[in-house]
Amino acid sequence: MLLAYYRLYITFALDGFLFDLDQSNICRDIQKIEPLLIRNCLPIPQKIYNITKRLNTLEEVETHFPSFLSFIASTEQSIPRPKDNKRRKIYYSGKRKRHTVKRYLMVNNSGIIIHKSNYKKGRRDIYDIYK
Repeated sequence: MLLAYYRLYITFALDGFLFDLDQSNICRDIQKIEPLLIRNCLPIPQKIYNITKRLNTLEEVETHFPSFLSFIASTEQSIPRPKDNKRRKIYYSGKRKRHTVKRYLMVNNSGIIIHKSNYKKGRRDIYDIYK
């Protein structure tokens, strides 16, 4: 189960379907087995989600993300509430109860902005804008 998870990079739900277990059981089992395998048997790369502090310098970023080429960041900017009902629905960002526009930026490892998207309406998800 753990080897299929690491080799195929599948979700817990698919892993659970393959081994006839619930995805919560898969998660618990992997959390128990993973430290034993990392210490004793397999050279599994360390996960990156254990970063607890903000990375300020390029050297700190390079230790966690070796030879990175670029990062993608997104912004959400509030705008005045539109008067027109149709425009109000389009620009409404439901999670924040505000009217917003969004854009994403791609920045290389030198800190130079490679790409800036156009502003998109507030209801759209950042991942949809990226695609």
